[in-house]
Amino acid sequence: MGCFLSNSSVGRKLVMSISGCLLVLFILFHMSMNVVAIANACGNAPFGLSYNAICGFLGANWYALVATLGLALGVVVHIVYAFVLTVQNRKARGNVRYAVTVTEKGVSWASKNMLVLGIIVLLGLGLHLVHFWSKMQLQELMGHHHVVLNGAEVPVTDGVAIIAYTFSQWYNVVLYLVWFAALWFHLTHGVWSMCQSVGWANDKWYPRLKCLSGIVATLIFLGFAAVVLFYYGLSLCDCGVEVAAQCQAPVAEPVVEAVQEVVKEVVESAQ
Repeated sequence: MGCFLSNSSVGRKLVMSISGCLLVLFILFHMSMNVVAIANACGNAPFGLSYNAICGFLGANWYALVATLGLALGVVVHIVYAFVLTVQNRKARGNVRYAVTVTEKGVSWASKNMLVLGIIVLLGLGLHLVHFWSKMQLQELMGHHHVVLNGAEVPVTDGVAIIAYTFSQWYNVVLYLVWFAALWFHLTHGVWSMCQSVGWANDKWYPRLKCLSGIVATLIFLGFAAVVLFYYGLSLCDCGVEVAAQCQAPVAEPVVEAVQEVVKEVVESAQ
């Protein structure tokens, strides 16, 4: 079985599909969790959920660490197999990245640049780890309970404050939007290719799978981008949101209250 997964072209694509599927599921979960940060700011968190409570639940607890290690393994496997497949396919068929069983009218730009898009996604992941993981779970593992942002101590579980601080800086907003765009292109082809590799692509399902890929990629892009743009927009207001944007508050509650005041004023002015 090990030889099949490492030496066979079909086996390698199967590994790519399984690891890619797991990563897509995690991204969907992560995006859904981040949207809660907007709901909290608006005072309408679903089912009483708190973004910071989720951050605390997924801190340095054993189950979160196991999931983190599993996710890291999935990323490494996906990257390694992607490079191996790309090199072997280029040697065998020039610039064709993946063998297809359904003839397509034209080849999408994403399908021809999956490796480049993957590298951009990987660089974005590194940036994300620096901005969030290194300030949250890593700090807990090191025995620290606070992190210093802009001269103020913030609890490592205060995800709202860390999000607000990170996306109050315009260059971070630009970098993350570029990352999300690359992820969108990567997923529009990757989700379809994943389904095809397990034998789900035929004349009937081909257009459906292409549509599904676009829906999944767009949902993920909009969810992540909404959080970034929402908190950047709040940082531009002069309604006390500088508390969140500059991380002057030591805990999350004042941040959430300030954001709620802004949202309330915006709603009242719209009425």
